[in-house]
Amino acid sequence: MTENATEVTAAGIARLAGVGRAAVSNWRRRHADFPLPVGGTGTSPSFALAEVEQWLRDQGKLVEVPLRERVWQAIAGHPAGAVQALIHTGCALLLVRDRPTAWLELAAAPDERMAALLPHAMEHVLTDRFGPEADTGVHAVPSPETSGVHTALPSEVPGVHTALSPGAPGVHTPDRAESPAAESPAAESPAAESPAVRAAGTPDGRRPHAARAVHTPTARDLMPSVPLLRAAAELAAGIGAGQTFAFLLGRQLDANPRQYTLTPAHLAELMADLAEPPPAADRTARGQHVRTVLDPAAGTGALLRAVHGPAALYGQEADPALAALTALRLALDADTPRGAAPGPDLRTGDTLRADAFPELAADTVLCHPPFNERNWGHEELAYDPRWEYGLPARTESELAWVQHVLARLRDGGTAVLLMPPAAASRRSGRRVRAGLLRRGALQAVIALPAGAAPPYGIPLHLWVLRRPEPGVRPAADVLLADTTGLPGPTTAAPEAAPTGGRERLDWPAVRAAVLDAWRERADVEGVSRVVPVVELLDDDVDLAPARHLPRPAPGGGASGLGEIREKLAETLRLTAELVPPAAVPAASAHLPLTTVGELARAGALRLRTGTAAPGSAPVPVLTEHDVLTGAAPAAPAAPPAAEATGTDADADETVLLEPGDVVVPVLGGGSAARVVDGTTAGAALGRNLQLLRPDPAALDPWFLAGFLRGTANHRQASSHASTAARLDARRLHLPRMPLADQRRYGERFRELAAFEDALRTAGRLGGLLVQGMYDGLADGTVTP
Repeated sequence: MTENATEVTAAGIARLAGVGRAAVSNWRRRHADFPLPVGGTGTSPSFALAEVEQWLRDQGKLVEVPLRERVWQAIAGHPAGAVQALIHTGCALLLVRDRPTAWLELAAAPDERMAALLPHAMEHVLTDRFGPEADTGVHAVPSPETSGVHTALPSEVPGVHTALSPGAPGVHTPDRAESPAAESPAAESPAAESPAVRAAGTPDGRRPHAARAVHTPTARDLMPSVPLLRAAAELAAGIGAGQTFAFLLGRQLDANPRQYTLTPAHLAELMADLAEPPPAADRTARGQHVRTVLDPAAGTGALLRAVHGPAALYGQEADPALAALTALRLALDADTPRGAAPGPDLRTGDTLRADAFPELAADTVLCHPPFNERNWGHEELAYDPRWEYGLPARTESELAWVQHVLARLRDGGTAVLLMPPAAASRRSGRRVRAGLLRRGALQAVIALPAGAAPPYGIPLHLWVLRRPEPGVRPAADVLLADTTGLPGPTTAAPEAAPTGGRERLDWPAVRAAVLDAWRERADVEGVSRVVPVVELLDDDVDLAPARHLPRPAPGGGASGLGEIREKLAETLRLTAELVPPAAVPAASAHLPLTTVGELARAGALRLRTGTAAPGSAPVPVLTEHDVLTGAAPAAPAAPPAAEATGTDADADETVLLEPGDVVVPVLGGGSAARVVDGTTAGAALGRNLQLLRPDPAALDPWFLAGFLRGTANHRQASSHASTAARLDARRLHLPRMPLADQRRYGERFRELAAFEDALRTAGRLGGLLVQGMYDGLADGTVTP
């Protein structure tokens, strides 16, 4: 095996062969010639990808794996790590897209020669998009100590120099004046070469806080990546360079969910819409000004990607690797030819301690800052001029970000920040909040429902800020809006209780409510209120919308209680009609039994397991909660965010429901089963659910569901090996009987299900009526 070969785990081998991980374990035990581990740990070994592929091919077990899956496996098993492999791939994809002729000439060379030439070619493309390196040439020139790699100049490959540097012999790293990026507003901005940036630096002259986010890799670094880059270019030829990188980056984010704090795409779009300048202030159409947008905590770039129309994008990210990935993603998203527009100006460094854009006056700032940071620089930044509204307390890092954002806005510019709810009410921040109100900098505080963004368990806030303009009287009021009480997609009817969490979030309704409240800036009962500043300037300066905007009473207040009462009475009458007749005792019938597993083997039904997570499919997803409560599956809040998933590889595994399917939960130990009807058909089967699809010529679905709900049946088919009971649907018992007898049982089970639904509805309506009466009597809107 060659050194630095790509490695793959057992899970990756299973994907390559189209089998489960258990099969890979069996192969390792049964086949003496199975490749030996080359890395990893004893419990999670890794294997050389080339050796595994050859063994699978020799055994006839290598299935036709999509090219995108092979590219991802090469990235996941890269010897330098997936992140470094992604950066190499992104640089190569920029070269493929912006200078395809140069790429084709380089790709025709052997691997070692290609690795030696790539840094020169990449440096030109990266300079076009991001400007030159702060230490020009250091990263672009391969090290002489590269292991056996000949550091040939591009001129040694015929034609390469003309493709890389049209009109100039050989290859050189252009200075700022020669770069197309120098003609851009981003390059001409004061922030690009500000005195503050020039003055700051390390002893060796480098400026890490203002450095270009994407450094040119060396030939030594690129050598193990050459096969990967060739495969990625092949994939880009089919789906495009931008889509290729989005897919690969999405896989990396999916594989490391706790490593990155993501801003969902739908929330990023809402924040961008809130910051959109009104038509009268939009100078872009008249060609007088290119809008500048800054994200000082860029993360994965979701907020900058959500910006509409032409704009000069600026960003800063503390994690150098993430900054490089984000810069490449934004550059590859921009569907513009080389030289038509500069790439995003993304820098690395701690924004609060080492601001990369100290003189930038942006039109718009969008920011999802880190929450609850204690080590944000409270002591060393005590006399920082950004604290115009008061020095933030050590526990108020979010208010430090608020003031940093205001300092980077032009006069009259708008900023939108995602904030934790505590920032609106903590006593330690009341002085800063009071300063924001008095100066007119705070325009709105909008409470979002829980589930809008991580952390999903709390209702986050959006703060809309505007930098005060000299000579302009500050606003005398603030918009407070609360969307936490909006009904979910399945709770539009009065009898339904609001539900929270991202699984039940009706994002289109939330988005519409937020934008309407912001644009109309009017009092809407239960949703928004324009509050005078003087009313907020008390001892607490509490800006939480819930405190100043009472949630609407259940059922629409006292005026809606009559309608709820009528619906409850009607439902109770229906419930009385559906009460089952008196049970007639009978001797225990010893019917011949079979199991679901035997029926599946005989072809009388099919078993499928749910894999879809709420929001991961373009169709509604039936969840375990829906089955247990009888609720309808929630409509998708929005198309799956690219941050959350960059692939549709799992789309083929999604199980779509059909009428007559029977769905049972596999966790919890409860007795539940649901027959899919026409209103639920077409939804995706969620996780922790198992589907039984009976052959209508052999099994009646209601008969099947009814016997599956038997308590004794569930008990004997459940295991308790862990803290929660788990149901093995294959062990559930059914009596053997003719189809006609099945239908007779099935009709009775259907009547019981209708009675159960009526009881649920009556319970919800009764709860709304009781709470509404309590609230009405307490606030005086209902007389005793």
